Amino acid sequence: MNELYGHSRDVVKDRYALRTPAGFVPSWLPGWRNCVPVVHISPAMGAQFSQWQITFEKNGEGRGNTGDNEYLAYLIEGRCAVHLHGKKRGLVAGGFAYLPPDTDFLFNQPSVGARLLVFEKKYQALAGYETPDVIVGHEKSVAGKPFLGNKDALLQVLLPTDPAFDMGVNIFTYKSGATLPLVETHIMEHGLLMLKGQGIYRLNADWHPVQAGDVIWMAPYCPQWFVAMGPTSASYIYYKDVNRPVLG
Repeated sequence: MNELYGHSRDVVKDRYALRTPAGFVPSWLPGWRNCVPVVHISPAMGAQFSQWQITFEKNGEGRGNTGDNEYLAYLIEGRCAVHLHGKKRGLVAGGFAYLPPDTDFLFNQPSVGARLLVFEKKYQALAGYETPDVIVGHEKSVAGKPFLGNKDALLQVLLPTDPAFDMGVNIFTYKSGATLPLVETHIMEHGLLMLKGQGIYRLNADWHPVQAGDVIWMAPYCPQWFVAMGPTSASYIYYKDVNRPVLG
């Protein structure tokens, strides 16, 4: 029935987009083999960054160099190894790695079906600050803090907030019924992946039901708000651009 009538929850507009797994189309990315890439968000949509996902098959791997860009890679599920600066580190679900510009990388030895989320943007240097180094960590080592004092909405900040970083990646977890305390409208751009649960997201003047696996792009100054709904908590991981002059 859905195919006959072309039904989809996917929406792509000038100031925001909602992408759902039912509409994901596999792609190809250089350096990645035995895996299924899906590009969620890119400059072709109007964004100033890219967000993509890798699903590993048997003997899957990805290798390359970040060039002028920086990556934040987050393992959604499964396990894999990441090789950075000659060191091998193991990642399990919830693990993440920050890759600064001009960094050689290798992701390999995955469990079949492991899923890796990557936020990618061009790094913008700031006078007086050195380019950040590699960071490897796990979300469990990052304490969730009440957002604006709300103990039912916890924010985990995965990357340092000092001015050397022009990328922020956080995980927001809401108890059922908890909300953002206000409709936010700000200069930062967002890319978001729902990790678990469900709720309603306001984007511009529209309201959309969302659930685990959904992706959202929000342009600067797109009004945004979220409420968690259903029997369990809801969480999402999201990217934002930070710490740089307004005029670039």
